[in-house]
Amino acid sequence: MNPTEPYPSGQPHYPLWESLLPLGQQGRPERRAVGAKGSRLRFADGSEVLDATSGLWNVNIGYGNAEIADAIAQAARDASYLNLFRFSHTYAIQAAGDLVAAAGPAAFRRVVFSTSGGSANDLAMKLARQYAVLRGESERRLVVGLKGSYHGLTYGAHSLTGESLGQRMYGVDLRNVRHVDPSAPEELERFMKRHGSQVASLVCEPVLGSGVRPLSAEFIETVMALRREYGFLLVADEVATGYGRTGPLFASSAWAESPDLLLTSKGLTNGTCAASAVLVSHEVAAVYEQSDAVLLHAETQAGTPASCAAITATLGQFAELDALGAAARTGHRLDGILSDLAERIPAVGGTSGAGCFRALHLRDADGAPFDGEAVQAAIGGIRGHGALVYPGPGCVQLVPMLTSSEQDLDDLAYALSRGLAEASSRAGLR
Repeated sequence: MNPTEPYPSGQPHYPLWESLLPLGQQGRPERRAVGAKGSRLRFADGSEVLDATSGLWNVNIGYGNAEIADAIAQAARDASYLNLFRFSHTYAIQAAGDLVAAAGPAAFRRVVFSTSGGSANDLAMKLARQYAVLRGESERRLVVGLKGSYHGLTYGAHSLTGESLGQRMYGVDLRNVRHVDPSAPEELERFMKRHGSQVASLVCEPVLGSGVRPLSAEFIETVMALRREYGFLLVADEVATGYGRTGPLFASSAWAESPDLLLTSKGLTNGTCAASAVLVSHEVAAVYEQSDAVLLHAETQAGTPASCAAITATLGQFAELDALGAAARTGHRLDGILSDLAERIPAVGGTSGAGCFRALHLRDADGAPFDGEAVQAAIGGIRGHGALVYPGPGCVQLVPMLTSSEQDLDDLAYALSRGLAEASSRAGLR
């Protein structure tokens, strides 16, 4: 079969069910990628575009990194599959040690491997509730998330996600999950006064995913004070913000106190493998160790040799390429691009985010946020001028590769300027 063809000739129906698209819009050549290299994607319609979303926020240091690919291939040849069901293997031990060293051995002690950001959130919810039971606090069943957050679409993560994404339609169990407004720290304080003894964990994205809005310093300070008072676990969901996306390797390293659990995925393998990890603090690990407890969570493909080799190689490439230094330069250039657009383009009502995790918030002639259709039209226009970006609520997300070149950023600035000027014109803005 020719990989550029959608399916074998003579097959009557398109065989793939694509994610998050109506079935009638699937199978189109302009959405069918046929190759990727560096920062560019090639599509079946012949177009080549700058990928300004880093895949799905996970290809932080570019497509086709040879060192990571070679590490995966070598692991696949030497140990094609090894599991973590009542066993371990050297690749997983190495990757876990590398992660602890990178995130901070003073803060973290053990690593549990999983396969996605959503499944890592499921795992963290289970881990926090069992931790409470081991401490004799079985009444702690509630997991608290933030309004406007995104944690995934597996059943546990779907319940924790703070956007309305069909939870009730799919029968997602919301009975032991609550959400608070991160823009109102006093709401969290009131909630904890009523329910603090029932809370197993509070889960925070340092930057709320879909709308790309960083948590305020005031909110983080409130969270830390309430954790000390009520004893819940603090979970940093760094699936999106990890691996230099906002500046440091992990955004929560800037907090005054470390989280009890840290979740990482996306950039963990530079997008090459289905992998995630939960880093566990010394205090939490010690409670499990003292009880000699079994954590009832395991996945067939979690922590395989190939994915663990990719984790180790990705961390090595971050150092070799000075990815955090590159991220600082890219973030600084983005500051200028976004400021210029906000000043010149009438539809740009504001910007948000940090580092290489940004958003342009769009407003119509009445000052209201663009609706979904208008955002999609703006994105189509930007792509027509050479850059692929994704939608958020009333915004265009900008998540370029940390290692973006000056030419990449010039091309992004051009595509945004042209595409958003056209969006302004359609909205009746001059």
